[in-house]
Amino acid sequence: MRKLFTALLSIGFIGIIAGLGLFIWGLFFYGKDLPDYTQLKNYEPPIVTRVYASGGNLMAEFATEKRIFVPIETVPDMVIHAFLAAEDKNFYQHPGVDITGVIRAIKTNIQNRGTGTRLVGASTITQQVAKNFLLTNEVSYERKIKEALLAFRIERAFNKHTILELYLNEIYLGRGAYGVTAAALEYFNKTLDELTIEETAYLAALPKAPNNYQPDRSYDRAISRRNWVIGRMVAESGQINAFTINAEDAQTAKSQDLNVTRRDRSQFISAPYFAEEVRRELDKLYGEDSLYKGGLIVHASVDADLQKSAEKALRDGLIAYDRRHGWHSKPLAQFETLDNWQEQLRKAYEPPGIGTWEKAVVLKSGSQTATIGLKSGKEGIITYNKMKWSAKRISDFTTGDAPANVYDRLKKGDVVLVEKSGETVDEQDVYHLRQIPEVQGGMIALDPHTGRVLALVGGFSQARSEFNRATQAIRQPGSAFKPIVYLSALENGFTPGTLVLDAPFVLDQGPGLPKWRPQNYSREFYGPTPLRIGIEKSRNLMTVRLANYIGMDKVAEISNRLSIHEDLPQLLSMSLGAGGTTLLKMASAYATIANGGKKITPTFIDRIQDRNGATIFKHDKRTCDQCGPLISWENQQTPLIPDIREQLVDPKHAHQMVSIMEGVVQRGTGVTLRELGRPLAGKTGTTNESKDTWFIGFSPDLVVGVYVGFDTPRPLGKKETGSRISAPIVKAFFKDVLEDEAIIPFRVPDGIRRVRINAQDGTRAELGDEKVIWEAFLAGTEPSNEAIIFDGETIRKLSDTPGAESEAVDVGTGGIY
Repeated sequence: MRKLFTALLSIGFIGIIAGLGLFIWGLFFYGKDLPDYTQLKNYEPPIVTRVYASGGNLMAEFATEKRIFVPIETVPDMVIHAFLAAEDKNFYQHPGVDITGVIRAIKTNIQNRGTGTRLVGASTITQQVAKNFLLTNEVSYERKIKEALLAFRIERAFNKHTILELYLNEIYLGRGAYGVTAAALEYFNKTLDELTIEETAYLAALPKAPNNYQPDRSYDRAISRRNWVIGRMVAESGQINAFTINAEDAQTAKSQDLNVTRRDRSQFISAPYFAEEVRRELDKLYGEDSLYKGGLIVHASVDADLQKSAEKALRDGLIAYDRRHGWHSKPLAQFETLDNWQEQLRKAYEPPGIGTWEKAVVLKSGSQTATIGLKSGKEGIITYNKMKWSAKRISDFTTGDAPANVYDRLKKGDVVLVEKSGETVDEQDVYHLRQIPEVQGGMIALDPHTGRVLALVGGFSQARSEFNRATQAIRQPGSAFKPIVYLSALENGFTPGTLVLDAPFVLDQGPGLPKWRPQNYSREFYGPTPLRIGIEKSRNLMTVRLANYIGMDKVAEISNRLSIHEDLPQLLSMSLGAGGTTLLKMASAYATIANGGKKITPTFIDRIQDRNGATIFKHDKRTCDQCGPLISWENQQTPLIPDIREQLVDPKHAHQMVSIMEGVVQRGTGVTLRELGRPLAGKTGTTNESKDTWFIGFSPDLVVGVYVGFDTPRPLGKKETGSRISAPIVKAFFKDVLEDEAIIPFRVPDGIRRVRINAQDGTRAELGDEKVIWEAFLAGTEPSNEAIIFDGETIRKLSDTPGAESEAVDVGTGGIY
């Protein structure tokens, strides 16, 4: 027995030595290639980049993982208690691995061996941190060993609060949400401190398998798991941290329905085209990683109210044009039977980008009304007045007669787009018949003093087309470019009162080429006409004659100076706006004229902060040595902030152009804006065959540009000009955003003399003159009682022409003067 005991003791000792050796070998074997856990000290989790509008509302989020990082100090005790009770009740006691849990898991896995059951884990929160940050999701004993080794090391390197902070911010909880804060928003639209017991318990139920506990797919399972967590919270009440819960509160929480909602985005500023411009800029500045993982805080320049007004104005303008050209659509679907029509309607195709419109099925159609059914099950009517615009389109230029009755357009079973009108007939809601316009356009509003883009719309709907027609579409500006030619004329000795010959102009283009014969839109000639009228009435022949005399090199130079074109071809056709550019560039050039000739750089971003709040970008480059956050007020003067903007245009010449373009609104092609009764200026633009229509308008402190045209250029139709299409859009916008604003006149720089002149011949006004206007002249260039004429070759006094003393300047007679 003694020998046997000695032998067994020896074998046991050898076994212990062998086991210890095997253990040491395992530590070495599995530990030699472990990831460097010390990198967690400098770990910055990928978090959401958030873009805010100028008023502070959230506009957009960019992220590969929706995560909002929160320090552990700000996480409520109830949230911590719920997750620890469900996942690791001994978190604050174990050294990284819970030995009891491991033994229990091993026993369970041995019992389940060969049954095909998934291996049971016993991972602590520290082990989950090791897996989530440093390892893969592979299910194997090898990974569990590495996980345990890393957990021991992590526990030695970090305190428990840091480990828990990493866990609560990193863990995936379904619906694309990473971390508890993002999950609270995605599931309940709440912050962590607003969560109830049952809501907190549900979030704590998700780490095990988020997709298995989604209420829309497995409601009973989700409720069961949530209530199990509530039970664990009661069992561990007061044992983990300061949070306590009694049985009564727990029972009440268990009885609640699981009301999961979607994050409320109603407070988001809807500006998809603007947000995309911001995204592009961030990607260019900082790269993709910083954009989608860096947690940047971006303050955009967009104004929520102006953006909303711009979207409505452009959308309404495109619809108005489209309606003038009749019905080009067909029903979205045609139901053979109206049995179960509501379910059929739900499944029917719905075009993207319809906004507040709805799809509806025609339930009954008659002479004056059609009864329609909506997805909600409600019914309404379309009256004849709400659909009589839908004459069949014959071509781009012509439409047929209006439908004789409602039935001619709307048949029983047709699925069409409708919009509530706000009217009722016999207590039934009345709807408009709608169709998605084929025509497209862009709109932009910016501050002429800073370059801040305040509103941007790149098309009818970004859901239909992400192409941004305000910043990306290169189109011919047509007559909207003429102010650049006339500004060049002012810089080269002309005055607003100089007479310019409006007569036929013929250019020999070279052997074998036809002669170039530009014409006015009216196809008439108006003889000697004051220079300002060339802008007010958008005269092509006056513009070409000026550009030919001044030289297209000078016109190209000022176009480049104002950043409209980098290298404008020096061809006379370019003076009429044949050179392609973007709406953003044109609006920026007008902004320079409006602000007195100062250079502005258009921007969509005011400021950018990193994840820690430090400012890393500012659009405003001005400095203020006397400014600071803690300066006390002692009746000192307000600090003067230097104006560092480059002077691109003489402020006096800029003001002359502003005054001339005020005339466009008062008497010219933009006269539709005159009824707003405010100081407004601008210029229309229409290209050959009306393929592009523009209006750039401005008040003293706001510039607005609109472009409308088909994406594949084609004529917009007879008489469809910038005056008819684009100017009303700008008018609608100004009417909305300026209604409650104080009326401020355009600012006049030093060196300008305002003189009353005869609007027909540009001479100083005299008693008895019928058409008199105030004109802006540079001091020393004021007119006399003699007309100054430019005949295409020289600038001279009219009286210098032999026999001219007896001639009157007859404006508007036509022919060669």
